[in-house]
Amino acid sequence: MKPVVFVKQSGAPTARPLFIFQSIMHTYYFDMSRAIHEDEMETAGRILREGGLVAFPTETVYGLGANALDEHASARIYEAKGRPSDNPLIVHIADVASMDTIASYGKQSPWKKLAQAFWPGPLTMILPKKAVVPYATTGGLDTVAVRMPSHPVALELIRRGGGFIAAPSANTSGRPSPTKASHVREDLDGRIDAIIDGGDVGIGLESTIVDLTEDVPVILRPGYISQEMLEEVLGSVELDKALHSDDPSVRPKAPGMKYRHYAPKARMVIVEGDPAAVAEKINALAAQDRMEGRSVGILAAEETRDRYREGIVRCAGSRREEITIAMHLYALLREFDALGVDCIYSEAFDTPQMGQAIMNRLIKAAGHQVIAV
Repeated sequence: MKPVVFVKQSGAPTARPLFIFQSIMHTYYFDMSRAIHEDEMETAGRILREGGLVAFPTETVYGLGANALDEHASARIYEAKGRPSDNPLIVHIADVASMDTIASYGKQSPWKKLAQAFWPGPLTMILPKKAVVPYATTGGLDTVAVRMPSHPVALELIRRGGGFIAAPSANTSGRPSPTKASHVREDLDGRIDAIIDGGDVGIGLESTIVDLTEDVPVILRPGYISQEMLEEVLGSVELDKALHSDDPSVRPKAPGMKYRHYAPKARMVIVEGDPAAVAEKINALAAQDRMEGRSVGILAAEETRDRYREGIVRCAGSRREEITIAMHLYALLREFDALGVDCIYSEAFDTPQMGQAIMNRLIKAAGHQVIAV
């Protein structure tokens, strides 16, 4: 499909798209960080309805949206991101009634309990798909992943865009996910039709994914909604065994989790253990790197950042307010990329509620390179 191109009049795109081939796409930028603008939102919705791509904010990370029921539009997401085609997309909806259109479920399915407890919010549920959802959206699977975001810009865009928006994170595949519109521009400017700036996101890590197609629900990706929170609603909930395993024989249930994710350009290592011992080990490793001509970035908590004598030290947030670590993680990995460091050493962040999710992202970013001290 050819890119959606708008003819500009008086400094703004017209409402009617013209399908004109061009080798370099112009990406429109809509600033809705303070308020939703009616004309620009309608234009963004029209882009989606016509098969185009729009990046938009959610409460977790920025998503790259396309019409989830249009196989050609979904295919454009994979092309723009450089994403493997067997990595399913999450379908975003704006109301619970939309589930009847895209998902199949029996009377005993627990999805309504979870929706009542956590929607709108950072929870994705996997259920059998209906035929209306193309395999291009589900990565060839007979299941569909669905969530209802809580961000007002996201909800309005879904309504204007046709009600069903497929949206992975709005970054080049494999890179740290975007938590600011500037991150999206860095990766996708000129490759998508529009970017909506809704300001910095509130959580900073992708949604929890729970598979409801098994007898016992299984968490395929941890997030802000923790295992304990799910168990309060459902009772027994299991974790996918591959989440924290570096054994290649242990295959993840979610096809996309086998791929490299969240990774900075530099080599990254996590050091875990007693805080004093961790600082001593990272200082020693960083000093050795400096002597050998390598620049180093260090990711530390507010409570321990003063223990580091080497490298470029960045504070991820406070262990007492773990949401701050989640909010800053991807932005700091991108900052280290911009600084051109050769190595990144990170403390482990095993915090009570979000520690599971934070460590999942860190371990993936580090390629399972963990030193225990």
